[in-house]
Amino acid sequence: MLRLLNIEFQKLRYNKAAKVLTITYFILITAIALIASYEFSFGGVNFRLADQGIFNFPYIWHFNAFIAAWLKLFLAIVIVSIMANEYTNRTLKQNLIDGLSKKEFLASKFLTVIVFSLISTIFLFLVSLVLGLIFSDYNEFSIIFSGLEFIFAYFLKLVGFFSFCMFLGILIKRSAFALGFLIFWQIIEGLFRLVSGLFKWKFETDFVDKIIPFLPLESMSNLVNEPFSRLNFIQSAANQLGENFQRDYAVHWYEVVIVLVWTAIFVRLSYWLLKKRDL
Repeated sequence: MLRLLNIEFQKLRYNKAAKVLTITYFILITAIALIASYEFSFGGVNFRLADQGIFNFPYIWHFNAFIAAWLKLFLAIVIVSIMANEYTNRTLKQNLIDGLSKKEFLASKFLTVIVFSLISTIFLFLVSLVLGLIFSDYNEFSIIFSGLEFIFAYFLKLVGFFSFCMFLGILIKRSAFALGFLIFWQIIEGLFRLVSGLFKWKFETDFVDKIIPFLPLESMSNLVNEPFSRLNFIQSAANQLGENFQRDYAVHWYEVVIVLVWTAIFVRLSYWLLKKRDL
């Protein structure tokens, strides 16, 4: 395993674009803290996001996992490019000539996905922990470490998403086209939600609605739902307007299973493509 990882990180070592994107990703996660702790002034009124409770334990785990997940595209570009570059630079063929099996080659890519996801998750955990210890109104041990399921969900979300990106890199072989297809697939799932709304209106059935949670990107998104409606000031405003923003924010076991199944499918399809293709 270490040998396979060493091969991958040797390739990344000389990939300037990958290093820039990875560093940018971690800088942007850190910027969450800088922006939230900065005090803004609007017409003489001082305002700081950190004072709105977004860094209170255990809410911070949910909030930061949701925000950081939006930045995963930076690492997705890295995953797609390192896969597509194997074809462009013909390093895939060279690795196979040097004795690496196709299974080992794919294992090295998937291990890279796991490592990227794990490092990102650990970094997010540490940033969130520090922010919470500084800004949270609740510092009891039991409260601090409740809600960590969102950090696990963030890790699983990255693994699933990057496995999809790895598959696209193998399927399409060109970074730009693979990323274009990723955006196209996001649009397809959006249209599926639109069709679901039309079915509800026209046929008064939620049949299509029940299929949507099983779509790959939608299932990954469902692992960490939006956290904003949990904020106290939004809840208070909603109550005054007679609205109810209560939602199910929990990370459910069946959502975890769906993403794990999609991850296994993407890995299996990637291996099938490698086996069938004349490299």
